[in-house]
Amino acid sequence: MINCMLIDAKGKSQIAGSELIEQWKSDSDSMIWIDISDEDLKSEAKLLASLGCHSLAITDAQRDRHPPKIELFKDYLFLLYRGIYKAQPGLIFEHLQISFFIGDRIFISRHNKESKAINAMFNDSGTKYLKRSPVHLAIRIFHYSCGLYLSELLDFETELEIIEDKFQKKGSDSLMRQITTYRSRLVKLRRAFSYHVNIGKALASYIDDDDTQIITDKEIHMVNDLNERLDRLLSLSQLYYDICGDLVDGYLSVTSHQLNETMRVLTVITAVFVPLSFLAGLYGMNFDYIPELKVENGYFILIGVMALIAVALIGLFKKKNWL
Repeated sequence: MINCMLIDAKGKSQIAGSELIEQWKSDSDSMIWIDISDEDLKSEAKLLASLGCHSLAITDAQRDRHPPKIELFKDYLFLLYRGIYKAQPGLIFEHLQISFFIGDRIFISRHNKESKAINAMFNDSGTKYLKRSPVHLAIRIFHYSCGLYLSELLDFETELEIIEDKFQKKGSDSLMRQITTYRSRLVKLRRAFSYHVNIGKALASYIDDDDTQIITDKEIHMVNDLNERLDRLLSLSQLYYDICGDLVDGYLSVTSHQLNETMRVLTVITAVFVPLSFLAGLYGMNFDYIPELKVENGYFILIGVMALIAVALIGLFKKKNWL
């Protein structure tokens, strides 16, 4: 599907299909936004090539999975980032790869599925931003996508606080598995955000680059705002990852402490019964002549001695705070 937004030399906007492309070509003062979604790859590549897009950039855009990147070509910027198609609580994302081709008078967006950010801009707001410049519109869409991530991360913070409270009351293996799962998801998010931060820095560097006039000083505030949001996403994902790591370490420490306490009690019990077992074994031997065997109260004396030894050992262990 190809949707186009055209702004002519008089500032009048139109939204229609691919027929607006020829109208844009015939009017050198017009600007156009071409949004390509779920189109046949061959016809899509042919269209992009006819609009001056480099073959390598087209190949990267059409890949099912490619690391986010930004690249400067002669007549346009190529930007590829990871957006959100669907999101569920617990940092479960179905990501959407979105590609931008940004020129002086043209902005091309390409994606396989429906994009929330692009849908939010394909209206009067998008018209206003496109009138300013194609790169401004692209940055706005990227900024909106980052806002979707930020909203999900802030919702996750509430869930993380609930898990922290549960850990303080009583940890469990199920909570441990849940936290470990979150850590794994945060690692993937942190990797994507790291790529996005590099894109933001590259955009800022292009402002002062004499090799391109696609992005100029008038976009510096928007780029700075984008970089602040990207930095916040990266720092939040790192913060939540560290918190999950602390919870895991804390749970392991508590579990280890509980195990040590159990082992200490078992060791004390063993230490108490070792001398008693020795005495029981000594007088349980099957010899015909044992000196104390004929003592009238020998049994009660032995029981008393064993009880005295047990009480003395327990008292000693309590004195040393082993019990």
